[in-house]
Amino acid sequence: MKQRSPWQRTHTCGELHGAHSGSEVVLNGWIENHRHHGQLIFVDLRDRYGVTQVVVDAETPDAAPGLFELVRRLGQEDVVSVRGLVRQRGQNVNKNRATGEIEVVARQCTVLTEAEPPPFEVLDEVEANEELRMKFRYLDLRRRPLQEALVKRAKFVTAIRNFLQRENFIDIETPILTKSSPEGARDYLVPSRVHTGKFYALPQSPQIWKQLCMIAGLDRYYQIARCFRDEDLRADRQPEFTQIDLEMSFVEEHDVLDVVEAMVVHGMKEGFGIDLPQPFPRFDFAEAIANYGSDKPDLRFGMLLIDCCELARKSAFGVFAGAMANGGMVKGLCAKGAAEKYSRKGIDELTAFAQTYGAKGMAWAKVTDKGLEGSIAKFYAGDAGQELIAHMGAAPGDLLVFVADSSKVVHKALGELRLKLGTALGLRDPKQFRCCWVLNFPMFEYNDDKQRWQFAHNPFSAPLDWDVQDFAVDTEQHRSRAYDFVMNGWELGSGSIRIHRPELQAKVFSFLGIDAATQRANFGYVLDAYKYGAPPHGGIALGVDRLVALALGREGIRDVIAFPKTAQAFDLLSEAPSLVSQEQLDELEIASTAKRPDGA
Repeated sequence: MKQRSPWQRTHTCGELHGAHSGSEVVLNGWIENHRHHGQLIFVDLRDRYGVTQVVVDAETPDAAPGLFELVRRLGQEDVVSVRGLVRQRGQNVNKNRATGEIEVVARQCTVLTEAEPPPFEVLDEVEANEELRMKFRYLDLRRRPLQEALVKRAKFVTAIRNFLQRENFIDIETPILTKSSPEGARDYLVPSRVHTGKFYALPQSPQIWKQLCMIAGLDRYYQIARCFRDEDLRADRQPEFTQIDLEMSFVEEHDVLDVVEAMVVHGMKEGFGIDLPQPFPRFDFAEAIANYGSDKPDLRFGMLLIDCCELARKSAFGVFAGAMANGGMVKGLCAKGAAEKYSRKGIDELTAFAQTYGAKGMAWAKVTDKGLEGSIAKFYAGDAGQELIAHMGAAPGDLLVFVADSSKVVHKALGELRLKLGTALGLRDPKQFRCCWVLNFPMFEYNDDKQRWQFAHNPFSAPLDWDVQDFAVDTEQHRSRAYDFVMNGWELGSGSIRIHRPELQAKVFSFLGIDAATQRANFGYVLDAYKYGAPPHGGIALGVDRLVALALGREGIRDVIAFPKTAQAFDLLSEAPSLVSQEQLDELEIASTAKRPDGA
């Protein structure tokens, strides 16, 4: 039988309570805080599980010689082992701590490691800036908020794994070193030493591989997959991220959605204790845009977009009438009880905000007991005003805002205004969770910069019409069998029913300007696989980082990732990416134009 070293812990710093009173215990941990009171020293000892107060009394009769002097010279973040007796704290219970009803009276202390003064105080509410904390991430990770996030993230992922295993999914690892292919973002490239001048690519997603699993007859695949995209970064985007990736054979949309909805509900409950209201509403893409101005609607509040086209056609207000005459549209929002909240300065700020999304301006009115007042009031006096108020479902105290422009501009501007107003009015409670599905996305979208059509989701998404003859005809009208999972206004998952017929896949590639030679070069192995019997199949990928951040109410995804990178894709801890030696470059037969510190 293995013998325990005398310094090894018998309990963690988070598990002792009143029932342990009188027991001799050994605790291991970091010194979070120590307070000196004459012949008494109080030490807060911390580990992953919690904090326990340790008392060092200079007059403890059976304490080890020199104990008091030893502890008095220790500092924050020193790692120690403490042996002592558990005792009740009586009237001095700390109700904010799980171990608050007890303390440990130290008899012996072993210093396991002495620490240098840390570059910032390791506190739950840290004051150090994010760059410093990321440089010393191992210290930042000692803080309870980050540890709690990682623990709950792990519980969530474990719950997902358990659910999918019960549903007969197989956990399959797919290649990390793979072939570069045009999937939207830039690939991270990895040079091959063995195959001179050739490169692997890190996968943007396991998309092709999971489809090959379906062709292989594996039927139900999943993976907690690492993905890599060398794309233009935003503050809350990482170059490497984690997906719940899954695929199913012989299915239609509702089969995938039903399984994923149940999976998410189970994971949120087990991981975070959150009960998601069911069923998740399912919107057609056009319906979501029409009602919310967005394909990722936030359902925590109402304030739907209201079509005012018929009223605009007969309006004396030239902006409304002109928009209709030019083939545009007029829509509005009714912000309940917001009239008093917005002064003229506030209205001007809303107008400027709408203009950042392409609107030429924003018409508005406040509803009063006497009718309307505001920029359009003179055009909507008397019966016309009452008709507009009734149409908007408004009452005194409400604020009405309108945008008149093309359909695209109206929906984008009002969709963003809806979110801004919802935030200002306290309608977007981060502790409330509302999910939905959005289906039947456009098959293609036009890239104004490149002056050509491109796929809206991915080139493997099937069209609603399996028998389409020519994608160049009525291109904007073609809809795909693609769907998004949305929570609280964030798109957290995207998937589709896939194309499983090789001739249809080739037709999509051709329309996108990918000629036969390029198809063969980039996707030849996939097109060949289709020839040998591909089942109807579909799947989805859900972003773990964003979902966890939302569930925990964290500011951004870096708060739920153990070792994140900056917005510039730089690792402050390891200082990656970095230059490599000339010897390594020579082995790979790669020449670099980067200037080295030594001038070489």
